[in-house]
Amino acid sequence: MKHRITVQWVHTAWTKASRGGEAAARRHALPEGFILPGDTDGPSTHCVRMDEWRGFAPEASARSLRDTPVRLLERDGRLSVLPRVDPLHGVPPRRRRPPAVRLAPGEWLRWRLNYRFSSALGIRGWTYWLDTFNIAYGPAGREVFLGEPPRVIDETGPVR
Repeated sequence: MKHRITVQWVHTAWTKASRGGEAAARRHALPEGFILPGDTDGPSTHCVRMDEWRGFAPEASARSLRDTPVRLLERDGRLSVLPRVDPLHGVPPRRRRPPAVRLAPGEWLRWRLNYRFSSALGIRGWTYWLDTFNIAYGPAGREVFLGEPPRVIDETGPVR
């Protein structure tokens, strides 16, 4: 039996300018979950970008589940969830990753990953990303991702 899959991808990007002081405090206070749009016709990912260069103002869009870097596999009445990470995709290195999480109908989780990237030839310094994936399996209201998640997988690491 197939259940509804709801995915929200919150992508935050910043530079060294937001690594400390007031700017870092503001960045750390950004929400990790948002109200879902009410106008989705089918399975898609609700993407929310918050970039330093736009003052961390949330900008929402929709994306196909297939174009979302998360492996989602329904089997035996559960949903297996594992974000995809390119082995050369920034710092920190992820030699050992947690296993996929299996959600039962009615469950949801939050999975966080962070990255640091160098610009071409290191001319413009570092860029940092935080990707937060909120994923629900089964019926989910528009406000499902506003509360504290019952499960959190935190793959964030040092990105000095």
